[in-house]
Amino acid sequence: MARTESSASTASRADNVDLRDQARGATPAPAVAPPEALAVIADPAPLGLAGFAMTTFVLSVFNAGIISDAKLEAVVLPLALFYGGLAQLLAGMWEFRKANTFGALAFTSFGAFWLSFAGYVKFVAPTLPASDVNKATGLYLLAWTIFTAYMTIAAMRVNLAVLGVFVALTLTFLALTIGELSTTTSITKLGGWLGLITAVIAWYASFAGVTNATWRRSVVPVWPRA
Repeated sequence: MARTESSASTASRADNVDLRDQARGATPAPAVAPPEALAVIADPAPLGLAGFAMTTFVLSVFNAGIISDAKLEAVVLPLALFYGGLAQLLAGMWEFRKANTFGALAFTSFGAFWLSFAGYVKFVAPTLPASDVNKATGLYLLAWTIFTAYMTIAAMRVNLAVLGVFVALTLTFLALTIGELSTTTSITKLGGWLGLITAVIAWYASFAGVTNATWRRSVVPVWPRA
């Protein structure tokens, strides 16, 4: 009985404090959401994969020689800036929020890749000596080949869809690197066709992610590895 009276007295004092705060115009402290509620955000992976897939597809059409008019390649730049670049970079930031180290590194890096690619093509490559531009481009592509290769090892623990993207992308970068450094058009075209395959796999992974999340069950398989 004494405990009940003590609890009632404590609650009464707390109510009086609240009333005094309101009378002074003080703003009550906001309720803090539990950590579980703060952690629930939409999966950013389908967005990152879609941005990567579309930009890779459009560029690879030109690399493969399907469209040979060089003037039309300018269509790649807006995609590289806003969808493959900015949207994918944002997907990477949201992956940090979800504590997904692999997704955060992959999407942030490839978002930055497309942004740097747009800057390189628009501002840097035109200023380089024509005889040496292939060396600069080849070095740029080689660095991304190395990064993609070690990310492929990490992707083995994600799922087969994502692993397929990284295997195909590593081969794409490798072919484009060799094609640039050796100035061999046929190898560059091979890189373009590998890029198209990469884009299709990335689109599939994006499609699976958004479909499974929307239907709230596994509709499109991705074959998890973890």
